[in-house]
Amino acid sequence: MAINNPFSNLFGRSPIKPMQEHMAVAIRATGELQRFFECVIADDWEQVETVQQRIVELEREADALKKQLRLHLPKSLFLPVPRTDLLELLSMQDRIANRAKDIAGIMLGRKMTIPATMQDMTLEYVGAAVKAAEQALVAINELDELLETGFSGRELGIVEKMIQELDALERKTDQLEVEMRATLYSLEADLPPVDVMFLYKVIDWIGDLANRAQDVGGRLELLLAR
Repeated sequence: MAINNPFSNLFGRSPIKPMQEHMAVAIRATGELQRFFECVIADDWEQVETVQQRIVELEREADALKKQLRLHLPKSLFLPVPRTDLLELLSMQDRIANRAKDIAGIMLGRKMTIPATMQDMTLEYVGAAVKAAEQALVAINELDELLETGFSGRELGIVEKMIQELDALERKTDQLEVEMRATLYSLEADLPPVDVMFLYKVIDWIGDLANRAQDVGGRLELLLAR
């Protein structure tokens, strides 16, 4: 039967596809951080600004999608998913893109540099956080399959395994964060104190990216448990 709702083009049969599109944009913003840090380390500030602008644009795109979803999400859905849970999941997805923008903004604004002995581990650390975010997207992309199977059967096990992999990636990011902090601590006596303070903040925010990705997985896990 045809759907006469004017927002049917946006949602189709369910709001899941727009949710997945929003998450994909948020993860594209996060993925740009790898190139961003490569440019910072290469001291190529023209490219740093170019990549930072891409991150800002993607964050704005994610924000616009979030607002559309919030405004037009039907109040009654024939879905085994409460509307409030979908809105909470949407907010968690959006916080990933926001944090990517925060990191790029503070690095560009202060023209921050990475000490030579920390550059390789910084790229590894950023890469680990990005992988965690990408794994969250992999899990979210299974939402429509979950709905079709009524959150049960083989698909349920597949998604639970994806979330376990996401947790493992977040733990790896935590381990790298400890190593980053220890290395910076060993160097901080030879660096300007203000630079050290902001480097600790950036280290914290990169780790927070993985935490926010894990939050998305955690919320998805709650949906599975209902």
